[in-house]
Amino acid sequence: MTEPLLVERTDGVATLTLNRPDALNALDTSLKAALRDALGALEADRSCRAVVLAGAGRAFCVGQDLREHAAALERGEQEPANTIRAHYNPIAHRLAGLPKPVVAAVRGVAAGAGASIAFLADFRIGGPGTRFQLAFGNIGLAADTGASWSLPRLVGHAKATELLMLSEPVPAAEAQRLGLLTRLVEADDDVLPAAQELAARLAAGPTVAYGAIKLQLAVGDTGTLTDALAAEAQAQAICGATADHRNATAAFIKKQRPVFEGR
Repeated sequence: MTEPLLVERTDGVATLTLNRPDALNALDTSLKAALRDALGALEADRSCRAVVLAGAGRAFCVGQDLREHAAALERGEQEPANTIRAHYNPIAHRLAGLPKPVVAAVRGVAAGAGASIAFLADFRIGGPGTRFQLAFGNIGLAADTGASWSLPRLVGHAKATELLMLSEPVPAAEAQRLGLLTRLVEADDDVLPAAQELAARLAAGPTVAYGAIKLQLAVGDTGTLTDALAAEAQAQAICGATADHRNATAAFIKKQRPVFEGR
């Protein structure tokens, strides 16, 4: 059988490719479990300093595999609650909390949970054919995989309400204008190379500091100023003890370019 998730490593970058192209990378149980487990493994893998998320073929991910979902409903299983607890929530937690940068290469459509996964990345690269659609309402469901948390942070509460309730597609240019895309490249074939180039740049940076910045922003989004200042103090204590900080400070004094090792 073809693996549902491909994991490729180049230097410090791990590229995770959703690999069900004939189904537009719809998320069946095997793919969801593989993505959940791969993210868990990368969290503690110090050799991985940046992650790229991609989809095989002409789509990033169209969300839940509705054929599998319908069969589960026919069997009387408690879907979608079961898969939310077993798969989608852990995927969202691990993506948002990954202590290293994540770049989503969004080629083609990203719908439903596929869009939610892309929104949890730190950076999203798209091309002319990129399209987001929060399609949950079209099948009588509310948002999942963290979209109710990530989307308002990207586009604001009012726009998030519109996108979730109306479930209308968002084409590439509009997605960039709204902040759903970090960068829009000229050709769809350039999406993955551009994402991997950015990830390689990030992988050569101060990995501990990047992880701390992600945590700071998570606290700052929801906490008070006191919470944010406490998180900053803790982060600086951690980052200040790293070899990267010491070496970069010494390089600055010597007017040299720092070399970061991610520790």
